[in-house]
Amino acid sequence: MKFAALFMAALIAVVLVGRLPLLVLAVYGVASVAAYIAYATDKSAARRDAWRVRERTLHLLGLAGGWPGALIAQRVLRHKSAKRSFRAVFWLTVVLNCLALGLYALPGAGRHVLSLLRAY
Repeated sequence: MKFAALFMAALIAVVLVGRLPLLVLAVYGVASVAAYIAYATDKSAARRDAWRVRERTLHLLGLAGGWPGALIAQRVLRHKSAKRSFRAVFWLTVVLNCLALGLYALPGAGRHVLSLLRAY
């Protein structure tokens, strides 16, 4: 949970200094709430042996910026925190999301990454 809180605090700071638009913070906030709700819904369904939220949906919510809320849900609800294959994909979505945010936030970063990729 500390990592999610630190990330959100850093994101707020970056928005406040004008490096990112407020819309980016709003997207992370809405996606995080949606991810938390999806995890809670899935946890409840698992207990009742009812229809479950697809893991793919949980991962897409995280990739779309909801990973801070998903990480908090994993800790608070103790849901999807033990399955290694799920956690591996989850952390991959976190890394991909952070890379995408970095490319968006840093001027010229996209061009630099593309030039590095062309070199290989």
